[in-house]
Amino acid sequence: MPGSVGTVRTEYATFPAPLTLESGAVLAPVTIAYETYGRLNREKSNAILVCHALTGDAHAAGFHEGETRPGWWDGVVGPGKAFDTDRYYVICSNVIGGCKGSTGPASANPATGRPYALTFPVITIRDMVRAQKRLIEHLGINCLAAVAGGSMGGMQALQWAVAYPEAVRKVIAIATTARSTAQQIAFNEVGRQAITTDPAWAGGDYPADSPPVQGLRLARMIGHITYLSDGAMREKFGRNLQDRESVGYGFATEFQVESYLHHQGDTFTRRFDPNSYLYITRALDYFDLAVDDSLAAGFSGVKASFLVVSVSSDWLYPPYQSEEIVNALAANGVDVQYCEIRSNYGHDAFLLENGQLNYLISAFLDHLLVRDVMETGAPTIVERASINDAARIMIENAVNHLPVLAERGDLVGIVTSWDIAKAVACGYGSLDEIMSRSVVTASPDESVTEAARRMEERSISALPVVDADRRVIGLISSDAISTLIGRCA
Repeated sequence: MPGSVGTVRTEYATFPAPLTLESGAVLAPVTIAYETYGRLNREKSNAILVCHALTGDAHAAGFHEGETRPGWWDGVVGPGKAFDTDRYYVICSNVIGGCKGSTGPASANPATGRPYALTFPVITIRDMVRAQKRLIEHLGINCLAAVAGGSMGGMQALQWAVAYPEAVRKVIAIATTARSTAQQIAFNEVGRQAITTDPAWAGGDYPADSPPVQGLRLARMIGHITYLSDGAMREKFGRNLQDRESVGYGFATEFQVESYLHHQGDTFTRRFDPNSYLYITRALDYFDLAVDDSLAAGFSGVKASFLVVSVSSDWLYPPYQSEEIVNALAANGVDVQYCEIRSNYGHDAFLLENGQLNYLISAFLDHLLVRDVMETGAPTIVERASINDAARIMIENAVNHLPVLAERGDLVGIVTSWDIAKAVACGYGSLDEIMSRSVVTASPDESVTEAARRMEERSISALPVVDADRRVIGLISSDAISTLIGRCA
C-alpha cells in the first residue's frame, strides 16, 4: 500500500557566487530551501525534481515535526506512489523570489542588512530554473530522471527541458502553459494592484509585523476563484447561506462562498509575503517559450520525453494551452504523451486528483505494462462445459468474464454474464451457441494505456492476457483502470 515519507525537514544551501539573472541584474549570495525524499542511487540517476506552483514551497511530502498537515503533493510523492520514494530520490526546492526559505524580497540584503523589499531584482521562470540547476549540481547530479510540476511548476519543468536539454530525461507538465496569455496576466495584475494600493504596503517597505494584509487577502481571494471551476463552486456552495436562514438585505457575509473566500484570504496572509506575490506573478507574466512567436521553434532543441496533462474543467490554464505544447513538441518529433483528465475541480485538480495522477505519472515514468496490473489466476472454462458450469464459476468467483479454452489449453473464445443471461432467455444449451470466438486479447508486454484504449474503442470491459501460444495467463479489466484514465492521446 502507498505510504508516507514520514517526518521530514527543510534543508538550506547557500551559494556565494553571483547568479546573473535574465534581466542582467546579479543576485548574491543565493540561498535555496529544499527537501529530499528517498535515496540517491550510486549512479545518481534516479533523481526527480518536483517544482511548486505560485504560492507553494519546498515541503512537497511528509510531515514537519509536530505538524499534522502533509506536504502540498503528498498524494503523489511517497512509497508506492507516482513519485515512488522507494525507487526515486525526489527533490523539491522553494523558488528564488519566494518567502519560504529561499532568497527573496523579504531576505536581508547583504549590502544594507535590511530586507531587499523592492530593491530585489525582478526574476523570471528561467532565473528560478537557473537557481535550481545550482542546487542539482550541488547535490552531485548531472542529469535528472525527470522534472515535474503543475501550474507554475509545469512552467519550470518546461523551462528545464529548453534551458538544459542534456540535464533532464523526462518532463511532466500538468495544468500549465508555455506562454502566459492576456487573461492570465490580467488576473495577476488585479492581484498586484490589490496589494500595492493597500496603504500598508508603503511602497514595499512595510514592517515584517505589519504587512499589507488587506491587499494580500484580496489578491488571494481573486486568485482562488480562478483555481476552482464553476461546477466545483456550484456543487460545494450553490447559493447556500452561511449561518443564517434568510438573506439580511445588507453587505455582511451572507453566502457560504463569501465565507470560504474570506477564510482562504485570511489564512494566506499568515504564510505568504506580499512582495513575493508581486515578484512571482510578474515572473509568470514574462513566461514565454516561443521564439519569434513560434512554440515549435522554442522547443526545437529539447531532448526529453514528455507527459503533458490538462484538466477538463480548468479555465485558468485550459486544455487548449496544453494541446499547443503537445503540437509544438510533435512538430519537432519529440516523444510526447497527452492526457486530459476528467475532473470537476478546475485548476486545483493537479493537487487533488491523486488517483488519476498516480496512474498517469507512474505509467509514464515506469512504462507500466499489462503484466504489472493484470489479474493472474483468473478463472477459465473449457469449451465442452455447460452453460450451468459457466454460471456457477462466475458466481463462485464474482466475475463477469470467462475465457474459454480448448482441450490443449489455448484460448478459443470468451463468455460473459450477458451471454449467460441471453442463453437463459433464448433457451440455449451449450457454450458454443453463446460465446464470442473473435476475442480481442492483450499481450503481457504491451502498455496498460494501449490495452485500455483498445477496450474503449471496442466497447469491451475486459481482455484476456495471452502468451505467444495463446494460453491465458491473466485478465485485465476496465473496472480496475477506467476511473484512472482520462482522454489520452
